[in-house]
Amino acid sequence: MTSMLMPGVTEHRHATPRLTVNTLTVAGRDTGEPIVFVHGNVSSSVFWQPAMLRLPDRFRPVAVDLRGFGGTETLPVDATRGVRDYADDVAGLLATMGLDGAHLVGWSMGGAVVLQLLLDAPNRYPSVTLVNPVSPYGFGGTRGADGALADPSAAGSGGGAANPEFVARLRDGDSGDDGALSPRQVMLSSYVKPPFVPEHADAYVESMLTTAVGDDHYPGDAVATDAWPGVGPGTRGVLNTMAPTHLRLDGLDAIDPKPPIHWIRGSDDVIVSDTSLFDLAYLGSIGAVPGWPGDDVAPPQPMVAQTRAVLDAYRAAGGATSETVLAGAAHSPHVEKPDEFVAALVGGLDGR
Repeated sequence: MTSMLMPGVTEHRHATPRLTVNTLTVAGRDTGEPIVFVHGNVSSSVFWQPAMLRLPDRFRPVAVDLRGFGGTETLPVDATRGVRDYADDVAGLLATMGLDGAHLVGWSMGGAVVLQLLLDAPNRYPSVTLVNPVSPYGFGGTRGADGALADPSAAGSGGGAANPEFVARLRDGDSGDDGALSPRQVMLSSYVKPPFVPEHADAYVESMLTTAVGDDHYPGDAVATDAWPGVGPGTRGVLNTMAPTHLRLDGLDAIDPKPPIHWIRGSDDVIVSDTSLFDLAYLGSIGAVPGWPGDDVAPPQPMVAQTRAVLDAYRAAGGATSETVLAGAAHSPHVEKPDEFVAALVGGLDGR
């Protein structure tokens, strides 16, 4: 991963009881308040570098690569555990590194990972920050703010919901910009808000291409369903960890203690959105996927509303929450607006 590193960032590999994990840190920051950054799907720790380098010196940033991404060992993902394979890997890394009392920051799928860590051990983490997080009810196949299944099969979610051309291009290591479904064009159209082009775009594309591809990895396996769109979640691989039959993170209001949860998101996200261009039900509603049976059968998933409802319940039960919306940013505010993102992150940690 050396070619993806920015000046001042160092890479380390850690043998944990579960697997060998790759991390990025800032050179010379071996002490201070630890902040552990967990990336999202089809990415790696590389995306956190602008934010890590801008953090005040009193913080010790550590960005982790999840299994099958970046430089971490590629092991199968048991999706029937939701995101627990990832959460257990991160917990093992923190124990190996001695990072007790680390603040957790999770982006997109990584938001589910840090919430799972919080559910498993709420006394270990002084705060959690969610960055454009996947809904606590997963990705696809649910309706309403309470995340009820639109169909018992969770049709429209899981490994079969991925675009086959994008998966093929990822498998083939396509770093070019030919076609809307090349990883580069997906990053430029969806990870960030056009016409913004990140300074380190090549590194981010290279990071995306580290994603292990297959039924045990990205996107995962799938099963046929009678319900539209004819495909439902399997039991293996990345996207199935976020199927609503496997991922349910709505028990936050019952944990004790309740560390503060901060929510930072871009205003123009098209991936995690109540009108997500990656949600087959929403795509069906606008005519982009044929045969859509209508709102009463397969409504678009209200992803932002679901996260807000879960955080409202957390606050009603005595927890502290905050929400910061960064105007003009899309799915990756830490890349698009790193100064504003770090200000929001540090402000949340300082209780401002």
